[in-house]
Amino acid sequence: MKRFAALYTALDATTSTNEKLEALIAYFSAAEPEDAAWASYFLAGGKPRQSVPTRLMIGFARDHSGLPEWLFEESYQAVSDLAETIAHVLPPATRESELGLAQWIEERVLTLRGADPAELRERLLGYWDELNWGERFLLTKLIGGGFRVGVARQLVVRALAQVAGVDHKRIAQRMVGWTDSRQAPSAARYLRLIAPESAGEDVDTPHESDLGLPYPFFLAHPLQTDPATLGNPSDWIVEWKWDGIRAQLVKRGGRVWIWSRGEDLVTERFPELAQLGEALPDGTVIDGEILAWEPGASAPLPFARLQPRITRKSLTKKVLADSPAALLAYDLLEENGRDLRTDALHTRRAKLDALARSLAVDVLRVSPMVATSDWQALAVLRDESRARGVEGLMLKERASMYGVGRTKASGTWWKWKIDPYSIDAVLLYAQRGHGRRASLYTDFTFAVWDEADGVRTLVPFAKAYSGLTDEEMRRVDAIVRKTTVEKFGPVRSVTPTLVFEIGFEGIQASPRHKSGIAVRFPRMLRWRTDKSIDDADTLAMLKGFLDEAIA
Repeated sequence: MKRFAALYTALDATTSTNEKLEALIAYFSAAEPEDAAWASYFLAGGKPRQSVPTRLMIGFARDHSGLPEWLFEESYQAVSDLAETIAHVLPPATRESELGLAQWIEERVLTLRGADPAELRERLLGYWDELNWGERFLLTKLIGGGFRVGVARQLVVRALAQVAGVDHKRIAQRMVGWTDSRQAPSAARYLRLIAPESAGEDVDTPHESDLGLPYPFFLAHPLQTDPATLGNPSDWIVEWKWDGIRAQLVKRGGRVWIWSRGEDLVTERFPELAQLGEALPDGTVIDGEILAWEPGASAPLPFARLQPRITRKSLTKKVLADSPAALLAYDLLEENGRDLRTDALHTRRAKLDALARSLAVDVLRVSPMVATSDWQALAVLRDESRARGVEGLMLKERASMYGVGRTKASGTWWKWKIDPYSIDAVLLYAQRGHGRRASLYTDFTFAVWDEADGVRTLVPFAKAYSGLTDEEMRRVDAIVRKTTVEKFGPVRSVTPTLVFEIGFEGIQASPRHKSGIAVRFPRMLRWRTDKSIDDADTLAMLKGFLDEAIA
């Protein structure tokens, strides 16, 4: 635990990629395999389940610290992070633990679930009494299910590759499914992860636990230059950029798996696609996009129609009827058990087209290629993206292989997206951030003017926390503190004075929101210091975007 807590602190204390990489390499070079297994699980995005209810942790910490309820609450509001508050208010430890991360997780944290409050209190106070501030903070994060750290998964891959002396693409391949909660991290799995490459590893029979794993997803780079610099358009396959759930459908050993790009196993959420998988030849892997698509329709439904498949706990007949799904296929990665990723894209596409024609089912469609004679004609088509319900265009080299992650080594894919929607909005509420920004107000709620019945009122419509520089965040934080009107737990309402340009990718009607509007992927594009709050945009303008999207 000591080493992992020190690593967590080091990663959280810097924004330098090189410093993060050095810290990761140092940790994995010295860690025991069982500890490294859990560390790589958490760092790669594995989510710990909450082991102790929040209200009990608060009660145990408050009682043990001897603080009155009001003072603990004031401390919590000042710090705005429960784990950090608990680490601060508890008395100093009287003991010291030398247990490794694996022992802490397997023998202590995971065994807390379901215990009665009296036992939880005794055990948790005992655990806190063995740890210093940083270790307590980390343990409380893990117990509360709130662990997260600012490190990219690909950086973890690079560190493990360097420690193991194995090509990073091989490590990325082996790490697919690494955060699947159905397989607990273990020393044996970790040692397989970093084992030396074996000749013919690609064609060996997969380990039983790896049979249903997808390939690492190949990701596109954002195109920020004139596409004319890419050469002849005939060297590129052009497709629309669809707004759905990127996924791979895997059929091996007579079984079917559907994996999202985030490595969530979603087979049970899409029974019609699992049924499609049953009809596929064994040894087939398809890369594509899951979209809401009614049978026989010529175009997909908005992304909002797909959301119930992810958010609902159970799939009723009504949910399945209201949110029909189809797989829009981009690529064929495996055919009859043969890995096709080193074949040229145009060859893989021809095989994919033939497979789709042989099945001729509505739930499997092939992403249509956009025919064009020149880049200027493509630009005109791209301008029609919103009317078509897409996000722009994908440009893929015809000769490209299927790479690992966001790379150009295997041939390049570009995403040529349309500019986001944007609107000028007023900062209304603020909350502290996380990690190295935990002491700053960086998470904001924005509002626009509602001019109904001749009365102007500010109506919240979106939350955003990214897009500003560290210096701008510090300046906004100072203004938030000076203009605070009320406090609601960790949230502050402020006197409206600041205007920001907010960008977002999509918009939909939402009865759950006071504005009646929900937006996708909001972020701050810039701080409009040149505008007063009276110059901010209106709810009518937002609804105009909505009308445009529906049309």
